[in-house]
Formats: sequence, structure tokens, C-alpha cells
Amino acid sequence: MPSGQRAQWKGFLKFGEVSCGVALYTAASTSDRITFNTINKATGNRVNRIFVDSETEDPVPKEAQTKGFEIENGQYIIIDPEEVSAAIPESNKTLEIEAFIPCSDVDDIYFDKPYYLTPDKMGGDAFAALRDAMKKSMVAAIARTVLFRRMRTVLIRSHGKGLIASTLNYDYEVRSSDKAFEEMPKLKIQGEMLDLAKHIISTKKGEFDPATFDDRYEAALADLVKAKLEGKALPKPKKVEVSKPNDLLAALRESAGMMKAAADKPKRTAANANTGTARQRAARGAAAKSAASKAAPQRKAS
Repeated sequence: MPSGQRAQWKGFLKFGEVSCGVALYTAASTSDRITFNTINKATGNRVNRIFVDSETEDPVPKEAQTKGFEIENGQYIIIDPEEVSAAIPESNKTLEIEAFIPCSDVDDIYFDKPYYLTPDKMGGDAFAALRDAMKKSMVAAIARTVLFRRMRTVLIRSHGKGLIASTLNYDYEVRSSDKAFEEMPKLKIQGEMLDLAKHIISTKKGEFDPATFDDRYEAALADLVKAKLEGKALPKPKKVEVSKPNDLLAALRESAGMMKAAADKPKRTAANANTGTARQRAARGAAAKSAASKAAPQRKAS
């Protein structure tokens, strides 16, 4: 069990006639982000959320609230929460693997939320056998079960000493890309413009390292809170210049020259670069938390 974390789901992982006890733990969290409360400008007090009747505008207490499905404007079918619970498919708490597929078969647009999948003490051998076999076969597993009151399809992949289980969006939940790109003009770039773009790409090749990524929005919020706290002038946003079509070739030529010059310069070692990045992130995080704790109570917005 990960230290300090509570399992989001516990059950069994089954493949063939083999099963083992497992647990799901949240793999990604937003709890460290800076959050704001809603404040009454006149009094400076925090505002609470109150549900009111849309017609009478009277407050509606929680015990008087229920669910409803709108069949037409202003007309609802009332559905009791107990009826919703009864309609949920029965779960035997089993993640049953239905198929093993190549890892590249699933477009990442279908990925929903990732969870760490860990074994219980009694199922370690079976869990490890599945993990190692999947890793050597370079496959992922498709499984289904009821998670959080919904039947979910889950993609399971080997990850270090354990497994990653990612819930998948259903096909009806993923919007068609044809609609998104229907107004894209039919352009075919070739010649010098294409060669320059390829050259820029070749000089900027790297490796995926999430530890080097900075959350610029979070850093900007920390700077804003700090400036307000100290009574300083607020930071001004930088204006983004968009390349015009007639300047695109010139911009590509300039970028290619800059990339070549940068490639000729000696690079810092990876260890030094990562150390500096980590130090900057730690400093920004400390400033953000310090400023936020002084500026407002650490409670999420209502």
C-alpha cells in the first residue's frame, strides 16, 4: 500500500483461471494546485453555496433534493437516488481481463484517468507473473468492472514494479476529429519551407522527462498572490506575436539559423540542468504555498 494513500477501489484481478487481490490508487492529483475561495467584495467574507428553487428562489435543504431527467423544457422525470443505485450493474469486484492487445493499439484520446494497480500480500506471485509476462510480450490488457458506480473499460499496462490501470472513455464520449478539422484549408507544404521545418525539428529532438516541465500557470498565480500580498505592481502579460503567412518563410529561416547556433554551443550536463530545474521548481512551490497560505485560508472554492 502506498504510504499515506487510501485505496480508491479494492477487488480482484483475473486472467484465465488465475486471480489475485488488488487495489487501485490515484496516480495523478490536483491537490497541490493553488486554489481560491469566492469572496464577498463588500465584506471580505467567504461566500457559501446555497441551492435555491429556480422558480420560488427559496433555499432547498439537502434532504429535500433529488435527481431528475429533463424530458422537455422545464419538465422532469423524478428519479430517487435509491433507484439510481438499483440501476447500476452488479459488481463482483473483479477486474476480468478480456483480451491482451499491442500497447500501441489504443489512441491516447481515449485515456481518462490513471491509477496505480497494486497486489495484496497474498497475491504477489500471480501479480508479478502477469506483470512480467505482459512486459516481455509488449502487450496491454483490456478489462472491465464497475468503478465508482459506472461500468468502466480499463487498460492495464506494466509499469515499474507494478501495473497502471487507466480508465477509458467510451466511443460516444470522444468527439469526432472530422468535425474539429472540417474548416482546415487543404494545404500541402513542400520545398524550402518543409525542409526548414524538418531541420528545426531535427535540432530540437529530445526525450520525454516530465520532471523538467514547469507549470507556468501555477507559477504565474504564485507571482500574482505574492505581488498582491506585498503591495507591488501586478505582472503584465506578454504579448504573443503570431507569424503572418508572408513572413513565415523568413521566420523559418531565422529559426533554423538560431537552432544551428544553439546546437554549436556547449551544453550543460544533464545532472546540472536537472538540479537547477528542480531547485527552481522547489523555490517557486515554496513561494506559492507561503503566499497562498497568508493570502487566504487553504480551502477549496465553493
